[in-house]
Amino acid sequence: MPSSTTRRFVLPISYDGTEFAGWAKQPGLRTVQGVLETSLGTITRHPDNPPVLTVAGRTDAGVHARGQVAHVDLNDDHLAALGDRKYSGERVTPAQNLRSRLSGVFGINNVDLAVGEVTEVSKDFDARFSALWRRYEYRIADLAGRKDPIHRRHTVWLDVDLDLDLMQAAAQSLIGLHDFAAFCRRREGATTVRTLQHFAWTRDAEGVLIATVRADAFCHSMVRSLVGGCVAVGSGRLTLDELLDVLHQAKRGSRFIVMPAHGLSLEQVAYPDASEWSARAELTRARRALEDPNDLDD
Repeated sequence: MPSSTTRRFVLPISYDGTEFAGWAKQPGLRTVQGVLETSLGTITRHPDNPPVLTVAGRTDAGVHARGQVAHVDLNDDHLAALGDRKYSGERVTPAQNLRSRLSGVFGINNVDLAVGEVTEVSKDFDARFSALWRRYEYRIADLAGRKDPIHRRHTVWLDVDLDLDLMQAAAQSLIGLHDFAAFCRRREGATTVRTLQHFAWTRDAEGVLIATVRADAFCHSMVRSLVGGCVAVGSGRLTLDELLDVLHQAKRGSRFIVMPAHGLSLEQVAYPDASEWSARAELTRARRALEDPNDLDD
C-alpha cells in the first residue's frame, strides 16, 4: 500500500504551445499536463495512477509559456522509485533527481517542453491559490514590425498599420476593477468581474508590438479579447469611446475579434514570501468559492 507521507515539489515549466491542445488533460489529445503526468507516472512506477499536478494557470490550445508553475506531491514510494543518486560525490537531492529523471523521459526529441530547477517546499505553497498575479505577453508584427519567420509561431502577423499611441490609450482605459463580460467567454456560474492591474503596449527594436497584461486571475479568453479590442482601436475600426461602451455594456459582441492563441505567452507567476503562502491561498480560495468556482485562466 502506498505511503501516506508526501513531500511537495514546485516545477517551473516552459513550453511552445503550438503542438499542444492546451494545458489540461483531454482524452486522445496531446496536452502539457498529459505529457508531464504520464512522465511522472513512468519515473515513479505508477503509470496507471500518476502523481497529479496543480498548475498556476491553465492555458488554452496554442498558448505558450515561459513562466508556468505547477506543484506535485510525491509519497515515499514515488521518491523511492526515483532512486538514490550521487553526482561528483555529492548526494543528489530529491528535487534535483526529479528534474533529471523528467528530462530523461522527455528525451532529446521532445523540444517543446522543459522543466526548470525543481525545488521542495512546504505544504503551505499552492501553485494556483498562493499566486499574487499572472503576467502575459502578446506579440504582433504589423506593417511597421519585422515579420521574422523564425518567430512566426509566437508572433501574429497583421497587414495593417496599428497606432501604438491609440493602443496604449485603449489599454490604459481598461485597467481597474470591471465586469469584463465583453472580453470573456461566458461559463455557466462563473463571474467575469476582474481587476486588471497592468496593461501596456510597446514596440521592440524590430518594431514588433508587445502587450504586457497582468492580473491576479483572468477569465477564459480574456487576454486575447483585450488585445483584440486594442487592435480594433489601433486600426481605426473602433474609437476609444466605443471600446469603453463595449466594456460598460458587459456583453460579448462582434465589434472586435479574439486574437489568435499563438501570439500569447504566460511569462511570469508571482508569489508572496513563504511566510504568506498559506494566508494568500486561503484568501484566494475563499474569494474564488464566492465569485467563480469554474475559474479558468487564458
